[in-house]
Amino acid sequence: MKRICLAAPGDRLSVLCVGAHSDDIEIGAGGTILSLLSEGVQLDVHWCVLSGGEERAAEARNSAEAFLRKAASYSIELGSFRDSFFPSQSNEIKSWLLALREKIDPDVIFTHSREDAHQDHREINELTANVFRDHLVMEYEIPKWDGDFCSRNTYVPLTEDALNMKVALLLEHFGTQRSKDWFDADTFRGLARLRGMECRAPARFAEAFTVRKFVLV
Repeated sequence: MKRICLAAPGDRLSVLCVGAHSDDIEIGAGGTILSLLSEGVQLDVHWCVLSGGEERAAEARNSAEAFLRKAASYSIELGSFRDSFFPSQSNEIKSWLLALREKIDPDVIFTHSREDAHQDHREINELTANVFRDHLVMEYEIPKWDGDFCSRNTYVPLTEDALNMKVALLLEHFGTQRSKDWFDADTFRGLARLRGMECRAPARFAEAFTVRKFVLV
């Protein structure tokens, strides 16, 4: 299979990460971010989490800072939209994203999947795709009890070190989520192993995404 490089060591890459909730970006694309940084890609990251009360907002900021410690630059933006009611706040969220578009022009966007069973995630996907319609958008996946996994068409192989760091940071920073029966190392490692098998990743692990459109030159 032909491999396409998102960025080579030393390249500068502008990245927008968008998540509905405080742990979404880390679960869906955390390994990819860590891998790019470990490979020497110079990342300029705008990290956006759209909901979260005081405790979860603190978790989001602390986790983002840990994941982005080696980034060339980063900014963290936390919204205050009502968790689980994003569809009813569509106008306000779109305005928020439009304001964001005035500030940044990313090379790649990581955000939720269109097929996600969570209504907040789907709303973010639709609005991000609508507002940033001339950008490369990579839709990540979030494991949950709904059983909403689907086929993906884009994979980022992970080293075992990158996966281990992703899992360790997730477990360290999201104490509010540890009571959930799916939030554990087995879930995150199991999904990465499955996606790694699908793309024959050299180190056996990967994160998977859906890309709706990109241009080859």
